[in-house]
Amino acid sequence: MCEHRRQERQERQGGRVAGWHRGSVVALLLLAGLIAAGPAAWIPARPDYAWSFPRDHYSHDGYRTEWWYFTGQLTPRGDRAPRYGYQFTFFRVGLVPTLPDLHSEWDAKDLIMGHAALTDLTTGRHRFSELLYRATPLLGQFGTPPDSLIAWSAAPVGTAGRWTLARTGPGFALAMRDDRQGFAVHLRTVPDKPLAFEGPNGYSRKGRSPDAASQYYSFTRMGARGTVVVGHDTLDVSGSTWMDHEFGSNQLDTTQVGWDWFSLQLDDGRDVMLYLLRGRPGTPNFSRGTVVDSAGRPRYLAADDWSAAPEGTWRSPVTGTRYPSGWRVRIPSAGLDVVVAPLADAQEDVSHLIPHLFYWEGAVLVRMPDGRPVGHGYVELTGYGKGRKPAI
Repeated sequence: MCEHRRQERQERQGGRVAGWHRGSVVALLLLAGLIAAGPAAWIPARPDYAWSFPRDHYSHDGYRTEWWYFTGQLTPRGDRAPRYGYQFTFFRVGLVPTLPDLHSEWDAKDLIMGHAALTDLTTGRHRFSELLYRATPLLGQFGTPPDSLIAWSAAPVGTAGRWTLARTGPGFALAMRDDRQGFAVHLRTVPDKPLAFEGPNGYSRKGRSPDAASQYYSFTRMGARGTVVVGHDTLDVSGSTWMDHEFGSNQLDTTQVGWDWFSLQLDDGRDVMLYLLRGRPGTPNFSRGTVVDSAGRPRYLAADDWSAAPEGTWRSPVTGTRYPSGWRVRIPSAGLDVVVAPLADAQEDVSHLIPHLFYWEGAVLVRMPDGRPVGHGYVELTGYGKGRKPAI
């Protein structure tokens, strides 16, 4: 009991130091932006990056931002169709390229941020959880090989335990819990396809400048098994998952405000990743994509190779933001002409730790124009709302 209370006290103190108070968070993120603008402070993405696995599943010092991102749709045992959509993300937000020599337990060069969401696709109930700490041995860290742990963090205040992401042979294990929001997710994932680079050699352009890019790979189709906790109910679940790992230092330029991103798993065995970056005042200014065939071979798409036209909108009752909702997606070279429709409208993640940080992250159904379902996936929409731009 004493150890448990000591841990809770450290987490409360660490949370305050890491930026649980909103003003501190903004100051830290502004500091990261100022440092990033300094001369040659951060490492840019490169087309000739020398990949090495499993090392590159872990964190990359010297790059300003990095994330490990999992989404999927889960079916409880005994059900015939997915009931839950989930998101789990660890972010590494660089404050300084190297650790400051302050001789303190609170020395930190990174923030560790976690976002998780669970949507009941039957009722439309969307639950969102978040954490934000400085990366220190007391609060959260990023692992290195041969340790299986890729990242861990103390859970949100009010919940015991940790959030974790670990390697499990060829796959990954993820775990999160938030007692205040009333949900938890524990999953083990195993790839159904080989790793796919998003862009030649994993060099993913985000703008006209060669430095506007990231190093980016995906496991576009993974089997997932585990449990979800909703309220007092614990359910055995299985389903499909998409995993992204991306790192870089300059993924949005000053003219860009956000992105629309699609990950689609088709029933014919193909997987599709598309992203469209929007400039001011919200008009598209750069886009790319990848089609991964059933054997795992990627084919890269230029801006003229595809289109995603919004068919409607949804207005958030929480933030007042209007998002596109439903898209006609066409990729003529792949013989694709489909409708991508949200499985629930209210899948917006709204931060309570960082002011004005919100985005739409939702489970979708892929169907033919005649209504026949042909796949499923996830869509992410950032930078919507007046004056909005993603914090990372």
